[in-house]
Amino acid sequence: MYRIYIIEDEHKIADMLARHLERYGYQVHIAQDLRQVKSEFLEIRPHLVILDINLPYYDGFYWCRQIRTVSSVPVIYISARSDDMDQVRAIENGGDDYLVKPFSLDVALAKVHSQLRRAYGEYASLSITEVQAAGGLLLDASRLVAEHAGRSVQLTRNEFLLLRLLLQQAGKVVSRSALLEALWEDSQYVDDNTLTVNVARLRQKLEGIGLQQAIETVRGYGYRLQTERQDNEIR
Repeated sequence: MYRIYIIEDEHKIADMLARHLERYGYQVHIAQDLRQVKSEFLEIRPHLVILDINLPYYDGFYWCRQIRTVSSVPVIYISARSDDMDQVRAIENGGDDYLVKPFSLDVALAKVHSQLRRAYGEYASLSITEVQAAGGLLLDASRLVAEHAGRSVQLTRNEFLLLRLLLQQAGKVVSRSALLEALWEDSQYVDDNTLTVNVARLRQKLEGIGLQQAIETVRGYGYRLQTERQDNEIR
């Protein structure tokens, strides 16, 4: 039974969401002390977190960063904020998906189900024996780590899935739709901007280990991973 941790200060929303998820067999825990979210997280050890942004004491961005210091479980933000920049901040602060209030309980369920299937179920793809390499770039699934030229960087789950698909097709263009489907089963519920943010964040991490401009944007189509740049390649 999957455990879901809801961090939401509006009791009505938390209770409604919890009841709906429990109806489908999930074990739900609602945060009891919004000053001790990380401690509760470590005690509950959930498989997925649903996290509000507007919280007392510390906001959801802060708590997501705290969770990311100890876990890579899927995190779905929920918020009344619909501005693109808020969704960008959510992804940049370690989130995997975003729900804008008011939202349909069925859409919330679909997002939860999708993230769990990707992380643990039949679509789970983080085999502990999987290591892929191309052009000096090594991708280790057991640690969610990318390595190059003696340097390494920790990846989030989504960054790993994104880089793995690009690495599998190194030198070839991968469409945005293919990347969206690889990361999110129910891609019709995902804002296209979410993919852009994930790519930008991954590109920065690769630059940090010496792979400058490794991910190239092919306008109007998708992205390509170039571990060895050629003069005649699209820039």
